[in-house]
Amino acid sequence: MRIHVCLSAGLCLLAEKDVRADTIVLKNGRRIEALSVEVQGDKVRYLTEAGELALPKSMVDHIERGGLAQMPASTAAGAANLAITPPTIEPTGVNAAVESGAVHDGAVDRGFLATLASEARSGAGDANEKAALAYHAAAQFELSRGDMEKALTDERTALTYAPEHPVMLLNVAYLHLRRSEYKQALEYLERAQRVAPENPDVPKLAGWAYYGMNKLEQAVAEWQRALKLRPDAEVQAALEKAQRDQQEEENYRENESSHFTLRYSGEAEPGLAREVLRALETHFSTIESELNYTPPDSIGVILYTRQAFADITRAPGWVGALNDGRIRVPVQGLTQLTPQLSLVLKHELTHSFVRQKTRAAAPTWVQEGIAQWMEGKRSGVNAPMLLQAYDAKQAMSLKDLEGSWLRLSNPVAAYAYAWALANIEYIVRVDGMSDVERILDRIAAGSATETAVRDVLHSDYTDLMQSTAQYLRKTYGN
Repeated sequence: MRIHVCLSAGLCLLAEKDVRADTIVLKNGRRIEALSVEVQGDKVRYLTEAGELALPKSMVDHIERGGLAQMPASTAAGAANLAITPPTIEPTGVNAAVESGAVHDGAVDRGFLATLASEARSGAGDANEKAALAYHAAAQFELSRGDMEKALTDERTALTYAPEHPVMLLNVAYLHLRRSEYKQALEYLERAQRVAPENPDVPKLAGWAYYGMNKLEQAVAEWQRALKLRPDAEVQAALEKAQRDQQEEENYRENESSHFTLRYSGEAEPGLAREVLRALETHFSTIESELNYTPPDSIGVILYTRQAFADITRAPGWVGALNDGRIRVPVQGLTQLTPQLSLVLKHELTHSFVRQKTRAAAPTWVQEGIAQWMEGKRSGVNAPMLLQAYDAKQAMSLKDLEGSWLRLSNPVAAYAYAWALANIEYIVRVDGMSDVERILDRIAAGSATETAVRDVLHSDYTDLMQSTAQYLRKTYGN
């Protein structure tokens, strides 16, 4: 995502940072902290760092309102962040008892899991079922905490004890989808289709996979099939989004290059489309070298008119371009590539690299800081305001900037971009791009971002912010 506003002075823009939290208390005593909780029919929906999730209402004892929480770690409303919840296993006496043993006191009981795994290896009665349910419960707990890596490991382990369990197959697919690993998700969905051909969650998730792979026709077909099997508000919303894309792009032209599939309005100049592809390939090589990473799949790019961009993305007015799995850029009135458009493309392409390198786990401040650095922005013009905010102890913390920025007002978003760039600029100038690369690798491996920063820089968020302020003062003056 690329902002197209100028940063305004003043500290009043820092007021929008506190977010309230709710806690779901399950009947087995487990507690789940969430940004928000809403009861809808027989489901309890809650927003966490992993996105929007849901539980059967029958599993919930009560909901505690209040307390401070951080914003969720999703970025744009794209393929990686569709509001689709994972399939759940309906509670019974057996799985409730297993779940309470697997997860209690705010943690996974790995000893309990090891005991059930040992019983399963010995061939005891229903031991395989219990081991599968225990690891599934552990995966759901890790997912609620935003740890995709541990969640995926536990869900795959659950499958070793119940290899044809449809919900567990679907949950592995769901986790791959959350990590933008669409081809891997389809492998598990094909297995789920064989064992549960009438399960509506199979086409529901398959549509998500195809949407992420820029295969709109297949995505629409899967979601239409899902709705025939079961009415579902989540699927309906996703289908409408895909159909908006499909309708807008129906008469678009298409070009391809080594790493990109480009679609553009018939109103755009074919020569502009060719220049855009050439620029993208040049930027691809540069970013590939800087981040020591090559995205495995072709990247979708859409060139819109300004109105079509607003209609399709429904992004705030301050958003000048968007990457929600596909790079979406308004180019109305342009007949050739301009330096400004080239920088926008490089910024948005950086998001594709970072998203795929970290399996969609990089928080927004890391994403936007790296994207701005790659397009050539530096902190000089914004340093005085940032230092003023920092010295007045009114600077937003990096933890506050991990989540989505799409709800921020224009000035607060401008501040967020400037502070994200400043921190990445400090890391690159002092420690080198290799340290940024190592931080991204640790995030991809499942580390929380602050933990990754601490492992690489030997600094927590507070230390990093202080070092960034010192760097700004020394480099640009007070």
